[in-house]
Amino acid sequence: MVSMSYAQVSFYDLSATTIDGESFDFESLKGQKVLIVNVASKCGLTPQYEDLEALYTMYKSDNFTIIAFPANNFAHQEPGTDDEIKAFCEANYGVSFPMMSKISVKGDDMHPVYQWLTQKDKNGLKDSKVQWNFQKYLIDEKGHLIEVFSPKTKPLSETITSKIKAKAAMH
Repeated sequence: MVSMSYAQVSFYDLSATTIDGESFDFESLKGQKVLIVNVASKCGLTPQYEDLEALYTMYKSDNFTIIAFPANNFAHQEPGTDDEIKAFCEANYGVSFPMMSKISVKGDDMHPVYQWLTQKDKNGLKDSKVQWNFQKYLIDEKGHLIEVFSPKTKPLSETITSKIKAKAAMH
């Protein structure tokens, strides 16, 4: 296994728990572009679920996936249980992309995935703060963080779709 000199933990070493309580290893994402989004059901940006689902449907056959992490870190806009969140997303937005169990995306109890996403010494690109619900992190096919998009950047914007459509960097 080749290790990156700058990253102590690879993106593919990470794992999370799905909204259904199953273990999800990021190693299963090798070779795919991945958009990670912290989501909430009671946010002004919640309608982005519709565009996220459209984006997923559009590109999932091109080695692309979306991983959503419900989080209640901003104005208590995700108060629900995993079951309530899942039911809301399916009923209102027909969400079919992978949803993880509710986590924290900032503070002392920040989930390890978000520690990796927000700390340059772990991701090798840059430090960032999760500003609000629906912030987006794009990972390339080799597990490198390549872009951070603001919560207000619409999922179907050219800014995001151009990065997804871009061919993988040469080996």
